[in-house]
Formats: sequence, structure tokens, C-alpha cells
Amino acid sequence: MPRRLVILGSTGSIGTQALDVVQRAPDLSVVALSADGAWEELIGQAREHGVRRIALSDVDAAARAAEAWTGGDVLSGPDGLVRLITESNADLVLNAIVGSAGLVPTVAALGEGIDLALANKESLVVGGELVTQLAEATGATIIPVDSEHSALHQLLGSEPPGTVDRLILTASGGPFRGRSAAELQDVTVEQALAHPTWDMGGKITIDSATLMNKGLELIEAHHLFGTPYEQIDVVVHPQSIVHSLIQLCDGATLAHLGYPDMRVPIAYALHYPDRVDVPVARLDLAAVGSLTFEPVDEETFACLRLAREAARAAGTAPCTLNAANEVAVHAFLSGRLRFLEIASVIEETLESLPASTVHSFDSLAAADGQARRIASELVNARTTA
Repeated sequence: MPRRLVILGSTGSIGTQALDVVQRAPDLSVVALSADGAWEELIGQAREHGVRRIALSDVDAAARAAEAWTGGDVLSGPDGLVRLITESNADLVLNAIVGSAGLVPTVAALGEGIDLALANKESLVVGGELVTQLAEATGATIIPVDSEHSALHQLLGSEPPGTVDRLILTASGGPFRGRSAAELQDVTVEQALAHPTWDMGGKITIDSATLMNKGLELIEAHHLFGTPYEQIDVVVHPQSIVHSLIQLCDGATLAHLGYPDMRVPIAYALHYPDRVDVPVARLDLAAVGSLTFEPVDEETFACLRLAREAARAAGTAPCTLNAANEVAVHAFLSGRLRFLEIASVIEETLESLPASTVHSFDSLAAADGQARRIASELVNARTTA
């Protein structure tokens, strides 16, 4: 009997690659799909994969989809997304939604005891212990999809407790690796979107350029693997061949290597604990020639430093960090903020909202709202200056 799969964010980079993986997987059956507003593409995917239930976060887009498609049900808005999950009778949910909007569907899936293939790192950045505790309470499994965390998941799988000294996340360095702050003063949106290795959506690509993506991944790794922050490092690795490393108590260092292709970690998450054939090029080290590594410049790329500080502050600080970053990145993409001002807006927002204890998901929602309001005010002040 094929496993019933729900793909959230199916029209994005991860979602489309997941559907490519599913096409070669007779043990998987897609039963529901969702997107934000790309209703025409979503309907096309539903028709191609025989899916009869879809959801669109954008209510207007959902109305258009309902008029154009008579092949099944169209749900709309946040409530529709939750219904898509809870009424799907799914065995596995792939959450590939971008940003903090992915938290609610993560909670919905885990609350139902459904295993979660997690590509939405913000679920753990914002939800933290509340999310992992929910998974433990319902018995649901979280399998990471990010290439770095997938690598760590595989490296850590055979290691008994107490043997791992350190986790090391690798970063490509993005399009501005090696540049000084002075050289980044006037970079354009187009330059920031020109990632040297990965083909991703706009928000994630900018996060990679600022290294905020690595900061969010650091927080995610802490929650996924229960590793203290002082035992998680980041190193720049421009070739993106080594996806992560672990250092062990006996002095050994283990690494996960492969050409950068997201279908590998996607297939691992969707088929876990089994492995399947994936049609990707096999690593040829002689052809690669050399692998290089560099320390991170956290003075120039301040977003990683801010993420570390928010992580250590704990409580609502990671939620504030993420909300301010989403506002600032959106402002940069729309031409209302300079590249280096992204970090400035985040830092000022964190200073304005000291970390407080997280009691519930409602307290996170309140912190998120406060942070967005303050970050928006900071953006507007710079725009009108």
C-alpha cells in the first residue's frame, strides 16, 4: 500500500523537485497539494498527479482556482491549509512552505501524529521546543529536508549518545563571499539573487547572501538534534560538496558529500528509513579536484552573529529574529532597503524587544506580530529619510 503524501508549497523549488522524486516512487501516492497563490500551476500539478484536493493560502487565488477547476476540492486560507492536512488521512506531510507561515501546518501535522518531512526551517526557529515536544507527545517523526540537516541526520544515525563532540554546518558563502562591508554598500537585488550554487526562491536566496540562512539552520540543528549551541560551528565551503560534518570523541571527523542536488535529501526524507535510487550524478572527487574551507566573516555578514545571539537569548528572541528578517528581506527585494540595512533592521528590532519566556504558540504569535510592526517602522523610517 503506497504511503499517502501531502506536499505543502508544491509549486516552489522543493515542491517541484519532490514531485519529480515521487514520479519514480511507486511506494508514494500524493493525496493533496498546496501553494500560496500560484493557482494555475497548482491545478496543473493536481491534474498530472491525480490529486483531487488542493489548498491555496491566498483566498483570491483559491476563488479563481475553484472557478477554473472542477476536478476536486479547493480549500482556502490558513484554515483550509490545516483542513487539507487533518482531513487527508496522510502518512507523511512534506512542509516546503517558505517562512514563518509554515509553523501552523507543521503544528497541524504533528498534532495529528503525522510524520513530517521538514523543509520549513522557520517551524523550528520560531516554534523551538514547543514543536519538538509536540512531536514527542504524538509520536510523530520529524525528518529534515535541508541538505545540511539531512546530512547530519544521516551522519548521526549510527552514533551512540555521548560520542558526538561537534556539528559543523557548511555554507557556500553566497554570491558575496570574500567581499568587505564597503563592497556591499550598493549591491543590487539582481546581484544578491545570483547564488553561485543553488537554485532557490527569492527569500531563501537573499538569506543565503546575508548568511541568515545559516543562522536559521544553526537554530534548527539545535532543536533537531538536541545539541548545545556552543557545539555547533559554521564553515564556508564554496564548492557545496561537503554538506555537513560531525566530530567525534575519538578525534574522528565524518562528512557527508555529494553534488548539490536537492532531490537527494528530498528522497531520503520521503523514503526514510529506506533508501532508493535517485537519478543524480555520482561524485567524482578527481574531477572536483579540490575542496576548500574558510572561516565565516561574521563582522561583514552580521546576520549570522545576530542569529547566534538570538539563539543564546532563547525565549521569543529567535521568533523576533525571524519576523524582523522576513520584513527586512521583503523590503530589500522590493527596493525599499539596502542590502546591509537588512542586518541593521534585525538588530534594532531585537534591541527593542528583549527576549521573554515562551508559554504557548499564542505567545509566539504575539511576539511575531510585535517584531513585524517594529521592523516595518524601522524600514519605513529608512525609506522616507
